[in-house]
Amino acid sequence: MGERDQQAFQEVNQNSPEAIPVQMRQIEGREWWLWGFAVAVTLALTLGIVSFTFPWFHLETEASYWFDLREWVRGLAGLVLLFDVYTVYQHFQLQSIRRQLAERDQLFQLISENAADMIALVDSEGRRLYNSPAYEKVLGYSPDDLKNTSSFDQIHPDDRPRVLQAAEKARSSGQGERVEYRILHKDGSWRTLESTASAIRNAKGKTEKLVIVNRDITERKRAEELLVHNAFHDGLTNLPNRALFLDRLQHALTLSKKHSNYMFAVLLIDVDEFKVINDSLGHTAGDELLIQISQRLTESVRRADTVSRPRVTGVVEKSDLEGTLARLGGDEFTILLDDIRDPIEAVRVSERVQTELAAPFVLNGQEVVISASIGIASSATPHTQAEDLIRDADIAMYRAKRTGKARCEVFDTAMHANAVKRLRLETDLRKALDQGEFRVFYQPVVSLQTGRIAGFEALSRWQRAEGMVPPMDFIPVAEETGLIIPMNRQLRLEACRQVMAWQNQFPANPPLTMSVNVTAKEFAQPDLASEIGKTIEQTGIAPGCLRLEIVETIAMGDAEKSGKVLSQLKGLGVRLSIDDFGTGYSSLSRLRRIPVDTLKIDRVFIMNMDSDPENREIVRVIITLAHNLGLKVVAEGAETEAHVKQLQQLNCEQAQGYFFSRPADEKAMTHLLAASPGIKSAAASG
Repeated sequence: MGERDQQAFQEVNQNSPEAIPVQMRQIEGREWWLWGFAVAVTLALTLGIVSFTFPWFHLETEASYWFDLREWVRGLAGLVLLFDVYTVYQHFQLQSIRRQLAERDQLFQLISENAADMIALVDSEGRRLYNSPAYEKVLGYSPDDLKNTSSFDQIHPDDRPRVLQAAEKARSSGQGERVEYRILHKDGSWRTLESTASAIRNAKGKTEKLVIVNRDITERKRAEELLVHNAFHDGLTNLPNRALFLDRLQHALTLSKKHSNYMFAVLLIDVDEFKVINDSLGHTAGDELLIQISQRLTESVRRADTVSRPRVTGVVEKSDLEGTLARLGGDEFTILLDDIRDPIEAVRVSERVQTELAAPFVLNGQEVVISASIGIASSATPHTQAEDLIRDADIAMYRAKRTGKARCEVFDTAMHANAVKRLRLETDLRKALDQGEFRVFYQPVVSLQTGRIAGFEALSRWQRAEGMVPPMDFIPVAEETGLIIPMNRQLRLEACRQVMAWQNQFPANPPLTMSVNVTAKEFAQPDLASEIGKTIEQTGIAPGCLRLEIVETIAMGDAEKSGKVLSQLKGLGVRLSIDDFGTGYSSLSRLRRIPVDTLKIDRVFIMNMDSDPENREIVRVIITLAHNLGLKVVAEGAETEAHVKQLQQLNCEQAQGYFFSRPADEKAMTHLLAASPGIKSAAASG
């Protein structure tokens, strides 16, 4: 019912037949007064006329008597005429009032019978006096169903006190407040109503009845509840989301601070190599996998009785702290293990979760096997914020990934210290990149046939004010954070310019080459070939003098993707080399199909070849394989003269290592070039 309808209803609600309106009593009183006045006037006139027959009216002469009688009769006739006119006027007034009341009563009937809202009239005891037809449409109750019931009978027991309080307020103040409550539908379901009550008072100002307007807001409440649900639940898996999980976790954390014997743990679960599934099978399959994972985790949590079994004596605040499974986002899930006896229970649940997830998943008719890394953080922590616990579990989870994946790790203070150190390192890396603290060092690649320097490998070094940072301390972090991409872009540009300068200063045939590494992050970039093409164009280097080194696991990985990228790079005219060959368990049949020019034997085989016959045999087989495929070989890690002689005996073309030179800056390499046999400076040759 709209506001106008409600206003109209308020105007006419007192005129319904069932309401016994005050106006009708006023009209009836006015009619009784009018007819009483008419009787009184009639009696007075009758008495006046009859009085002329009394003896004392005949004392005068007959002529004057009849004259006076005529005058009296005329006067009385005039009074009768005036009385009649007044009576007719009053009658028309009453008829007009009756018509107005009838029209208002008709309007009341029209509004109440056709309104979508339910209109009720109840007495001071709550008994029903009138219910509009909407009651049957909305709640299914016919007038006969409602006739013998109180207006409170169908109200939900939990909501009755509020409704009674609102009704009492309406009786005392004349206007009740808006109240929402549940009411029983005839089919047994509960509907939600929004109700407003108005009082009807008698002539003494006492409330006799209440007019109640009810609106069915069930669908609106469901929509509001759905909005709230969506705000705190993941749209894909319907699990609690980060916001709801943090709320539950904060509650648990607060509870643990109040009760020393209350313990809980947080499990952060991250699917290993989930990106590979998305890239290979598509995002739709990835979403389906996440749904199936959530279902398995839900079943696993339900079977873990430790999750929701209360055991803490004296903890009266446990309300909704059940075992909570949530999806934080992406492929990360969390479990709150509430009220555990011992932190070891968290490890047991983690192992069960990993077992559950190890069983194959079926996606589009194809079996997929996954693993998960799990980080555990417990309530035995000084933290007061839920976010800090999530951070601890996240640190432990990343440690599980770095130590082999498919395992769980429990957070400790050492992890936090390492995480802080890593965060500081990442921040310093970004600053170093902006401030130009990275230097390019070079290590010569020597021809084992001629003994001269055939080229160089460019390596990043971080020169800080306090000294040089070891590569193993910052390269992995740069790779994980993606900072390796701008770092290597800068390195390639400077290295290509430097080799061009050396080619001009030390001409040779064939000219000096420059090797640069392509990392996994770079290889995954769709514009890699375009970026390298820009470097070639900017520096003017001959494409054949640039050698791109790609580790074996990347080059021999996804056949379709790696083949496409390698073909794009080969199309630039550059040379391609497989780095760290022999450690990646490559398919030799695939090696024949990828467009590479060189195999670079990993240093672990070279360093031990003089003391380990098996390593020497591996090196021999790799060199023979490469030559059979028309590839050249570069050996890393040549540190002794014995290494060099053995490589020469095996017909290895090139080598690099500490035997020739450690990595150094361009000045040191320039001096080394000048002293290299077979290479003369342009000035000397001139």
